[in-house]
Amino acid sequence: MTSPIAFTLLPTSHDLGGFTVRRVLPQKKRAMVGPFIFVDEFGPAQLDIGRDLGVRPHPHIGLATVTYLFTGGIDHRDSLGTFQTIHPGEVNLMTAGRGIVHSERSPQSEMATGARLFGMQTWLALPDALEDTDPAFENIGCDALPVIDDGKASARIIMGSLWGATAPTTCHSPTIYADIVLQPGGSLPIDSEADERAVMLVDGDAALDGLPLEPYLLYLIAPGAKPRLESIGGGRAMLLGGADFASERHIWWNFVGSSNDRIRDAADRWNRGAFPKVPGDSEEFIPIPEVPLTRGRT
Repeated sequence: MTSPIAFTLLPTSHDLGGFTVRRVLPQKKRAMVGPFIFVDEFGPAQLDIGRDLGVRPHPHIGLATVTYLFTGGIDHRDSLGTFQTIHPGEVNLMTAGRGIVHSERSPQSEMATGARLFGMQTWLALPDALEDTDPAFENIGCDALPVIDDGKASARIIMGSLWGATAPTTCHSPTIYADIVLQPGGSLPIDSEADERAVMLVDGDAALDGLPLEPYLLYLIAPGAKPRLESIGGGRAMLLGGADFASERHIWWNFVGSSNDRIRDAADRWNRGAFPKVPGDSEEFIPIPEVPLTRGRT
């Protein structure tokens, strides 16, 4: 029998002092899955009482960030003047375009009892025609995202069209993204015809056509395969992917672009203080890293 798994990507784990971030994209073995060029899973964790997540203002170009939480909360602020507390099951989509600055902090209510962190942070590369688009922000609430549920398996459609349902979230290029929860004995077909698809187990147990999945690894599904995601004791997994990206993308620090020149220009603008400030969070910032831009992908 042909395996439904084309290959597997192992994450790189980073201990950020109380919680772990696991990064599976980008890496040398695979740069992108559909438009997804950056995939982080963080937590589950609970920070010490009074401690802030504390991601200071920093810039982005050429991408859209997608923040999705399983538990906890994050206060998002950006240079458009947006303030939005992200709650579990919602989607925050921030389109950087030619340039945006944002910060991510723990809500005061969370810090009072110890902020919880468990979720996904992903970046979607913008197609050529949208690299210089105006920056934008949208929050899609839980009630607006379609959920399919047969009693043993449920899936919240975060982006794109899956299992006959379509999310209202803006897609800058063909994208699929879903949060799948399986009850003990539950299963769900991964029958999307997207060019590229991948699954990550984030809790419990799951298998693809009987092949067990390990937590936090990214399993790329073979083209044309339509495996069944199933669980014995119950589990949770993320499905992501979309159309094969048409042109090469370079990534360095928080910047994505079709050329290194775009990235160098953004780095120079950040160093010169030419990006806009974040209202309500303008005193701090993250400086450019000392590692030079020496290649297209990092």
